[in-house]
Amino acid sequence: RFRIGAIDSAAAGLLPPLLRDVRAAHPDVAVQLLEEKTIRLLPKLLSGALDLAFVRPPERPDRRIEFVSLLQETAVVALSHKHALARRKQIVLPDIADQPLIVPERRSRPHSHDLTTKLFDEAGLTPRIQEIADEKQTIVNMVAARLGVAIVPRWTARMAIPGVRFVPLRLKRGSSAGRLPLAAAWLKGSRDPVRDQVIAVLEARLKSYAREA
Repeated sequence: RFRIGAIDSAAAGLLPPLLRDVRAAHPDVAVQLLEEKTIRLLPKLLSGALDLAFVRPPERPDRRIEFVSLLQETAVVALSHKHALARRKQIVLPDIADQPLIVPERRSRPHSHDLTTKLFDEAGLTPRIQEIADEKQTIVNMVAARLGVAIVPRWTARMAIPGVRFVPLRLKRGSSAGRLPLAAAWLKGSRDPVRDQVIAVLEARLKSYAREA
């Protein structure tokens, strides 16, 4: 089996259409999927436990790993469906400036943590961080329990958690703060014909996948 690792949003948003397209092109390819954080996926690439991973590019990339930038995920606001802003077609940051925020721990999810702080910094606002949680599922469950709001990747909406609405976040024109990078990663110098097949399908369909991110 070809072993793929992916962060949660990629597992929810990218992998279903990618694996569908891989199966259509290469029906003999069998895949084993592991969903984990970037900091746990990269060591598995180095140990040979994974053949390919979809990760956030680390601040200090390991030179033994090949990283290929794929796309930028779009930030949205997760709110309880009972929240006063839940029926908005879009939200601007001042709308949630006084709201309690739920953010991931920076040590385990630096990109996702910094997404919130950078957005508020760019808007000249101070985030009111109320809760810190490690897992995306936990964060969204806390939103459902009306403990606060969260800024998350749009693919998080694919997790289909009851009681949560995901509203587009409108930013200043030209702002790149509301984007999260996604990269493919594998062991540098390694040869794998199945990986080459998967990457070829990915590259051929990447524009289509990116439109949904």
